[in-house]
Amino acid sequence: MQRFMAERGLAHEYACPALPPLARDALRAIEPLLARKPCLIGSSLGGFYATYLAETHDLRAVLVNPAIDPHVGLRAYLGPQKNLHTGEPYELTEAHLREWQALYVPNITPRRYLLIVETGDEVLDYRRALGRYAGAEQIVVPGGDHSLQSFPRHLARILEFSRASPV
Repeated sequence: MQRFMAERGLAHEYACPALPPLARDALRAIEPLLARKPCLIGSSLGGFYATYLAETHDLRAVLVNPAIDPHVGLRAYLGPQKNLHTGEPYELTEAHLREWQALYVPNITPRRYLLIVETGDEVLDYRRALGRYAGAEQIVVPGGDHSLQSFPRHLARILEFSRASPV
């Protein structure tokens, strides 16, 4: 996404902060960017955060194989973990689950979202995302996996969605 935007002279509009494991710290990392009223792009747990922020800050969001309720789904992973991007170790605790539960938004505004899922996601059931974001624009790609192998094919649509009129 960063290269795609830079190639179009939009590098100044791109930001991708590293998100720490605790929700309050992750939101603190994103907070300075919200004044620009960005279109958020979130994958997996980032999609969960993007949903919370879209609903509470009147934003649009592109969700890529989003986590629906990590306070439920990640309970089985309590204990030592490693950040998949940085390799940094951390402990997944009940505190994480409580913070995610506090951020869960029961009712969403479908027009805020572009949902992109692959049916072969081995981590999350894509059908739950289809139900949660019913009424939103949805792109469902057969096969693939949790990393959304087809992501490069969607860059133009993501950019178009991000530049559409605010909600």
